[in-house]
Amino acid sequence: MANVPVKVSTLYRDLEESIRELKKNPGRVLKSRKIVEAALSDGKTYYGINTGFGVLATKRVSAEELKKLQKNLIISHSVGVGNNIPKEISRLMLMLKIHSLGIGYSGISADTLNRLIWFLEEDLIPVVPEKGSVGASGDLAPLAHMALPLLGLGSFWNEKGTDVIEAAVVLNGKNAEPIELQPKDGLSLINGTQLMSAYGGFVLEKALSLLKLADIAAAMSLEALQGSSAPFDERIHAIRPHQGQMKVAENVRNLLMNSEILESHRSCGKVQDPYCLRCVPQVHGASRDAIRHAISVVETEINSVTDNPLVFENGDILSGGNFHGQPLALVLDFAKIALAEIASISERRTYLLLEGHDGLPTLLMQETGINSGFMIPQYTSAALVSENKVLAHPSSVDSIPTSLGQEDHVSMGSISALHLLKIYENVETVLGIELFTAAQALDFRKPLKSGDGVETAHKIVREAIPHATEDHFFKDDINRAIELISSRKLVDGVESSGCLLG
Repeated sequence: MANVPVKVSTLYRDLEESIRELKKNPGRVLKSRKIVEAALSDGKTYYGINTGFGVLATKRVSAEELKKLQKNLIISHSVGVGNNIPKEISRLMLMLKIHSLGIGYSGISADTLNRLIWFLEEDLIPVVPEKGSVGASGDLAPLAHMALPLLGLGSFWNEKGTDVIEAAVVLNGKNAEPIELQPKDGLSLINGTQLMSAYGGFVLEKALSLLKLADIAAAMSLEALQGSSAPFDERIHAIRPHQGQMKVAENVRNLLMNSEILESHRSCGKVQDPYCLRCVPQVHGASRDAIRHAISVVETEINSVTDNPLVFENGDILSGGNFHGQPLALVLDFAKIALAEIASISERRTYLLLEGHDGLPTLLMQETGINSGFMIPQYTSAALVSENKVLAHPSSVDSIPTSLGQEDHVSMGSISALHLLKIYENVETVLGIELFTAAQALDFRKPLKSGDGVETAHKIVREAIPHATEDHFFKDDINRAIELISSRKLVDGVESSGCLLG
């Protein structure tokens, strides 16, 4: 297998290390290439090496046309449409493709692999349209677009990822000629699950921090609403020991340590809080467990060989179905649902903060009527939660035949991947709105101090978003809150203050 196993939690560092090791020791790649070259003269038929593709697999291609076959493969499959994949995810696709090829069962030529590595080192990231894959033979169309610049076709992103430049222009400026694909190269490049894997790795790596943020937001809302800490008692969760549930309860307990607000209402007589407060460990925890499972599958996938045919050390070249996206399609759908639930329960806490409970002003402003207060940001949360319900519909339950029925069951994992990113972005916004809404409510609990972790979180939010006494441009607050989340400043700040989060 690959010299460096890649983990989602350390995704970029691990991939960079893997590619460095590959440059130092390309032995497996060179060995598998020799097997392909030997096969070209043994008179046998090998799918995609000396045959057509898909339904054309029975058509033998002459030796004189093998290189043209690979070039035609890239050009004919470059039929992607829609918006372009963000540069960061396209870079991740490229890194994952290099990593997979470097495992050494693909038979790619050294020149082609080295050119991909050169692209990465020079920040020449191919432009890839987001739509066109059904997750069947992997991500054919997106990966074909990723390979186009090898031929001097297609485009690269500019340095900032804001514009595109024709590949021919960029290569000419660097005195680099397009390369000639060798037999098997084209198929190795476009068979694979790197679009699905890139989206999965990109979102799930961020989700590890987002799940901690959700616990912080919930603890802030709990304190602001004078909720009970009893539902987070360790004994409750020990007798229903789901790992995620126990960890969320522990996180909230840590965040609430030394809370004066909790002590101030300990004998208030209130028996139970609404589920959006009381059941945070169960809901957040279930999402954590789902994300943990999704990460394990994505980690297996990105450390696998997913093209076809595969080249083995004994000389066998076997055609199979490792490119099929079903493992990813299922867990990306699972991750969609898990993240959507984090936003769903967050929006309910935001709504609760506006109702005027336990001395809080309705809509969290003293002067309403002329001011709408925090009413309208909740509308945005509601809209995004509703959108997530549509996006969370499992794409993997669909299939549609392609290649004249040769590819008669497809995963639709690419659609799962695209929707996963949209859901993640919506969840960031919903949690951001809860953050500054809970911070506003906590201001009305002064001079009582909240728990140590909540107090730190409140301070960080207030450094970016001031207390509101009248209506203002709430969109700025939303943007600043999202920045606190995406930069991980809030989570890092709470953790560095001594509040241990897992």
